[in-house]
Amino acid sequence: MTYRLWYWPGIQGRGEFVRLALEAGGIAYEDCAREQGAEALIADLDGRAGGRGAFAPPYLETPDGIVSHVANILAYLGQAHGIAPLALADRQWLNGIQLTIADLVAEVHNVHHPVAMMDYYEDQKPEAARAAAQFRGGRMPKFLGYFEAALGANPGDWLMGETWSHGDTSLFQIVAGLRYMLPQRMAAIEGDYPKLIALHDRVAGLDGIKAYLASKRRIAFNTQGIFRHYPELDAA
Repeated sequence: MTYRLWYWPGIQGRGEFVRLALEAGGIAYEDCAREQGAEALIADLDGRAGGRGAFAPPYLETPDGIVSHVANILAYLGQAHGIAPLALADRQWLNGIQLTIADLVAEVHNVHHPVAMMDYYEDQKPEAARAAAQFRGGRMPKFLGYFEAALGANPGDWLMGETWSHGDTSLFQIVAGLRYMLPQRMAAIEGDYPKLIALHDRVAGLDGIKAYLASKRRIAFNTQGIFRHYPELDAA
């Protein structure tokens, strides 16, 4: 079957965490809004209102109905396609990693929108500068240190042992996104997280990911997405 993924066109955003797992696993999907436009996404989302639809994208059309939220989508795909551990306790631990990644993504977005999510960055630049300093100095090391420790909690080259999981592809995106957003800060601290950086490189070497990164399907990071590079917010 072919899944139908709904997310905003023109940006990687939260939908990219789902795309990476689908691409790495060779799982067929249609990126609906990229093919049909943002208007189609809005119409589809509104058409499901009041039922068992989604609050916001990303969401995935599956044989079992709509699955929304990144961690939920990846948990579904993990069990359906073997890109997550078999044991329940292991799947729950991996889902905890995904939820922690979701927390980090929310904080990343708040760096450039610390006052009001719907206001422009240019309308909250002084507050963003303060938020960025706190994020660089405290929150980044806390999150990255947790992921580094998680990678050391199990044997093998991957987060959960001998094969990759959706947690690995999501951690790849975290490293890639932070390198774009805060290149000076990442260059200064990457040496503190050798397991995480090595994992990023292993994921980049997966056949499905290599093909995806070389394709037009991988939209470049930009200042409309979640990971945004504003030079004035970066420092070592």
